[in-house]
Amino acid sequence: MSNLNNKVALITGGSKGIGYGIAYALMQQGVNVAITSRSAESAQKAAGQLNADVSTAKAIGLEADVRQLESQQQAVKTTVETFGQLDIVIANAGLGHFGSIEDLTSQQWNEVIDTNLTGVFNSIKASVDALKVSKGYYITISSLAGTNFFAGGSAYNASKFGVTGFTQAVMLDLRKYGIKVSTIMPGSVSTYFNGNEPSDEGAWKIQIEDIGELVVDLLKMHPRTLPSKIEVRPTTPPSK
Repeated sequence: MSNLNNKVALITGGSKGIGYGIAYALMQQGVNVAITSRSAESAQKAAGQLNADVSTAKAIGLEADVRQLESQQQAVKTTVETFGQLDIVIANAGLGHFGSIEDLTSQQWNEVIDTNLTGVFNSIKASVDALKVSKGYYITISSLAGTNFFAGGSAYNASKFGVTGFTQAVMLDLRKYGIKVSTIMPGSVSTYFNGNEPSDEGAWKIQIEDIGELVVDLLKMHPRTLPSKIEVRPTTPPSK
């Protein structure tokens, strides 16, 4: 996709954080975007801000829950009806519950797995037919926690290890259709994830615009080459 102008992207969990940063970067390249959130108000507010800040493309906000396949199918349907096509899907929606396995509840486990892993499955199942038509690109947002485990991270590690493996298998399934598939595995990112509040103290972290720039670079790479799994981390974390 050397020229991204007038391409169309669907970004799950796009109302803030990494998803919002990707939406902003894509719109600057002329990509029309549909961003989703479980809250219609949050999605529409974020889309309004994107449209106010970037004049080179259009954003729409959609209420959708990645845990429900039918909800994702409706988001894809609305995106295609609005923009006429679908070229890029970014499976970004995610959350985390952390704590010892002794304390982690089954409800917390299910919420993490259903959102972070099953949501990624639902996103591609809902969009694969449209991506076949466009010979598009499917990108999942995993994490360095998808290859590095840590105490208190059993649910989150399981979900992100799953996303990493799932995406690589899907890449092999879909490349025969001309669909490119990659997973991005960020380390510490300055977002609102898990109750964090972005501030100047987090300037050492990866910023959401950095992930946006990375996505643009992936999309513009020569089609003969596919970076299928990308680890990205802060250059210089603070000393302990």
